[in-house]
Amino acid sequence: MGWDLIVVGAGSAGAVVAARAAGRGHRVLLLEAGPDVRPATLPEVWRSPNPVRALRDPAAGTHLLQRGLLSRRTEAQSATPYFQGRGTGGSSSINGQIAIRPPMADFTDWAAAGCTGWAPEDVLPHLRGLEDDEEFGDAPWHGRGGPIPVHRTPRERWGAVDAALCDAAVAAGYGWAPDLDAPGAAGASPYPVNSRGGRRVTTCDAYLEPARALPELTVRCGAVVDRVLLSGSRAVGVRVLVDGAMTEEFADRVVLSAGAVHSPAILQRSGFGPAERLRALGVDVVADLPAGRGLQDHPSAFVGMPLQPRWAAGPDERHTNVCVRWSSGAAPGDLMFVACNQNVLALSRADGRDGAGALLVWGNQVHSRGEVLLDSADPLAQPVLEQRMLSDPRDRQRLRTGVRALLDLARGDRVRDLTDGTFDEVNADLLAAVDDDRALDEHLLRTATDAQHLSSSCRMGAPDDPDAVVDPDCRVLAAEGLHVADASVLPSCPRANTHFATIAVGEVLADRLG
Repeated sequence: MGWDLIVVGAGSAGAVVAARAAGRGHRVLLLEAGPDVRPATLPEVWRSPNPVRALRDPAAGTHLLQRGLLSRRTEAQSATPYFQGRGTGGSSSINGQIAIRPPMADFTDWAAAGCTGWAPEDVLPHLRGLEDDEEFGDAPWHGRGGPIPVHRTPRERWGAVDAALCDAAVAAGYGWAPDLDAPGAAGASPYPVNSRGGRRVTTCDAYLEPARALPELTVRCGAVVDRVLLSGSRAVGVRVLVDGAMTEEFADRVVLSAGAVHSPAILQRSGFGPAERLRALGVDVVADLPAGRGLQDHPSAFVGMPLQPRWAAGPDERHTNVCVRWSSGAAPGDLMFVACNQNVLALSRADGRDGAGALLVWGNQVHSRGEVLLDSADPLAQPVLEQRMLSDPRDRQRLRTGVRALLDLARGDRVRDLTDGTFDEVNADLLAAVDDDRALDEHLLRTATDAQHLSSSCRMGAPDDPDAVVDPDCRVLAAEGLHVADASVLPSCPRANTHFATIAVGEVLADRLG
């Protein structure tokens, strides 16, 4: 049986594309490498407002995390595990539930760089349409009645670190923005989250589950796509591994929505990628494209907050409710502070309930580029992530500025009064380096982590852009009938968490597929 459309990956974009296409009458086969996680079977610990709880509990649902995926964040570090979701819902089942949208300036920049059809006026209707914003839904830049709820935790339910960061930032002149997605918003803000009644809402919940009854939609899980099948330059299906056996599925069109790691990996195994490397792996080259190159994430640094017991957050209290978007002076909104009532890195404690908090700063506009590399053409082998964060000196300069400003807030009375007296001990290495640019750079290169916002490994651009893998309609260059729709197509990592941008990519492509 041939399909109208095969969608590979059921995460934040793939669930959207598949559900929307099936709702318009297309016969859709949705292939997902991970398990089929229906709403009733998502472990309750992942519904919690606090994903740190599940990440610290190996029995809580590790089947929803990619296995064996490693990344070197900077060239001064060794490879360590990278958290990424698998199964229906993808990373929307395991992420921080943050519902920030990219500022409109990002779309303006992308359109000016050759991504026609991605200007603010093109994308805003899709962003509004996906939202059900309980507080600002009637504003012209928001939406009400869409599939994804948007909630902001009221101040009386914030954690101690949330309140302290907000008060310290406002007192220091950063400003207050009740709606971080309002035009030009900057300063301290309550985080919008995709939850309803205090419980996570995934793209599986919001898009895929309502479409399950459609006869046009078939969902097949435990299906690892090896490569795209081609007839000449046209995609005609996929080769897929199910229960240890390779099979082939055929369709008029194929959409890769396997994420910023696995969409470029599938393209490379299919012959679309850096020619020299593909030949070394024994892969026949179809087109010499930069698939896998251009990888970005937000480089992040922590200031440890060893909290007094009375300020420690409970296991189901949100790990963060407050952020501060601000400018280093290089570009609007290029830095972000985040309050962490519980710290996933557990800087000073082993358990999130006994006092390990943190303040976080990340570079919100990024210049460094990394790469997704295949070490093997085996579809079961995880790619290698070389993120190369902070390799661009502009990113190092920004993060230095951000760390120093964050320490000014952290050492102020409003924040430091929450700690148990071991602040200097917990942050000794950072404090020893902070006043010297070279020493601070070395410290950040050794310790920087990412924000779990991988993007841009199959960059969108004009067809003559040497860095582009897909055109502005997300069509793979040098191929017909083959699209990519996920965070990998973003021309650059947006000045926001990537979840809502990824959903929007799915909505845009679904409309353009017709």
